[in-house]
Amino acid sequence: MPRRSVITGTGSALPPGPVTNADLEQRLDTTDAWIIERTGIRERRIAEPHVKTSDLAVEAARNAMAAAGVGPADIDLVIVATATPDDTFPATATRVQARLGIGQGAAFDVAAVCSGFVYAITVADALLRTGAHSRALVIGAELFSRILDWDDRTTAVLFGDGAGAVVLEAQDGDRGLLAARLHADGRHGDLLYVDGGPGSTGTVGKLRMKGREVFRHAVGNLASVTEEVLSDAGLTAQDLDWIVPHQANARILEATAKKLGLPMARVVMTVGSHANTSAASVPLALDTAVRDGRIRPGQLCLLEAMGGGFTWGAVLIRM
Repeated sequence: MPRRSVITGTGSALPPGPVTNADLEQRLDTTDAWIIERTGIRERRIAEPHVKTSDLAVEAARNAMAAAGVGPADIDLVIVATATPDDTFPATATRVQARLGIGQGAAFDVAAVCSGFVYAITVADALLRTGAHSRALVIGAELFSRILDWDDRTTAVLFGDGAGAVVLEAQDGDRGLLAARLHADGRHGDLLYVDGGPGSTGTVGKLRMKGREVFRHAVGNLASVTEEVLSDAGLTAQDLDWIVPHQANARILEATAKKLGLPMARVVMTVGSHANTSAASVPLALDTAVRDGRIRPGQLCLLEAMGGGFTWGAVLIRM
């Protein structure tokens, strides 16, 4: 039997109390109708000033571990995908590891922005299949509200805070990660970026985006990487039970599904209530659909995302 990385538990965490489009109308030159029409977003969660990325990551991780029925002694790999770490260093993953009481194995961060969770789960899979580690905690956690320019109505309405996590375990059998593809093209780095950092300006910086160009690249890249992963597994889009995409914009999700010839009924969409939570969006959506009963054991799910860099990728998983 093939040895694969199986998702045995999912979890998520969101700050309390949604911030609605009507709330944003009070501080930005925008309207609820404009935001919904262009993005499908109705509300998002914004963390209180004292909350850190690791706080949400720890909560999501604990929920995933409870769902998997495992404890700190069972985990020997912690990977946190984030573009908004607690500190420049140490890695947020080490903060999470310590707070969870995990005293063995490795812990590190992955920085691939909105593609971060797809990158992280692919890295974890490679380490599990080689036997270097036996059980991983893979987390996407973000506080994007901290890097937004709240005077820029074109970006401030798009993002929210949150975290999602999975427990990934090496097992023999038909379930688990079947195929994965990762890509990057740094030539387009100026289309979606943060205008600062410790190695350049010495400041955190704010998010900048050329939305129209990002939209065009996203639809093409996500459709092509999906087809690549399916081809690697000898399957087609019609074999999929669910697509769990990065929750950036409802129109991107709809356009990608149309390009693949799939109905929206097979796309998990949470962008309306979570907005774009960057690396947290895929595991947040996955946990939502697992817990409400849509995604069930044995079903074929495709996780896909594209983010600044550009980075993009897809993972095919038998749940």
